[in-house]
Amino acid sequence: MLKILILGANGQIARIVRQRLLKETDAQLTLYLRQPKRLGQTDPSRETVINGDVNDYPTLAQAMAGQDLVYANLGGEFEPMAKNIVQAMTAAHVNRLIYVTGLGLYHEVPGEFGRWVEESIGTPVMDDTRRAAKIIEESTVNYTIIRAAYMTNDDEIDYELTEKGTPFKGTTISRQSIADLIVKTIKNPALHQHSSLGIDKPGTDGDRPY
Repeated sequence: MLKILILGANGQIARIVRQRLLKETDAQLTLYLRQPKRLGQTDPSRETVINGDVNDYPTLAQAMAGQDLVYANLGGEFEPMAKNIVQAMTAAHVNRLIYVTGLGLYHEVPGEFGRWVEESIGTPVMDDTRRAAKIIEESTVNYTIIRAAYMTNDDEIDYELTEKGTPFKGTTISRQSIADLIVKTIKNPALHQHSSLGIDKPGTDGDRPY
């Protein structure tokens, strides 16, 4: 029985992932977030809720014990959180990480959309995101980094993936599509090992989400 630690468990994508895991697997979930009341009803037979901040290393390290896989979907200053995640995973001998972030980590987004991404997000945030990804990639953790295009709430699952070192293709992606990739990788952790994947909806390379 897989034990999964979800960091940022009340995020929009994390909520979709959580519900699908409860329906489609027998995994035990640890829901880690700063405001547990926002979760609503939980299943005490399958879910453990921890009131914690990823920046609080002692609490994170305690939550990490006994887990098989970590799924992180976070907001804020990413570099210190990435350091804590990697440190806590290494100390607890937890090896598998799925980490969701945005596009543009490697200046891989071509054309006008790429310029807009850099300008709209801003250099300080982009640099922080890149440093966080580098910490993960240079660690001993078996990671899947998911670099998402501009996210929508469209009720669809339709996506394509690009590997690190290849140009990003599209401009938009539904949160349900991102969740689908996460759930598939959790169900089969041998997928996408030591990978950084761009995810977008096919055919949106001409769309302007801005």
